[in-house]
Amino acid sequence: MAQAVMLVGVIITIALVVINLVLLRATAKEKFVGYFPSLVAFIVGLLFLLVATYINESFLGAPVGGWGIATLFASAVSFIITALVDTYRHHGDAKSA
Repeated sequence: MAQAVMLVGVIITIALVVINLVLLRATAKEKFVGYFPSLVAFIVGLLFLLVATYINESFLGAPVGGWGIATLFASAVSFIITALVDTYRHHGDAKSA
């Protein structure tokens, strides 16, 4: 069960990081659209944990609470990676100006 939760967390993390970085590169530097997928994943993770208190079901080898924990983990890691990339993106502009 723990292995399934870790695998789901890694897969969601990779997907979120890719989506965030694509959105970050596709939008203007003043916009925060690149952070929205991580925000949505955070809210979904909280909803999974809320639902897990009422039902005791499993999906793809991981319980609903495990999906919530994996989604919150993925959201946190993708927020950090996106913030670092965004920071270095802005730092390069300040250096050249």
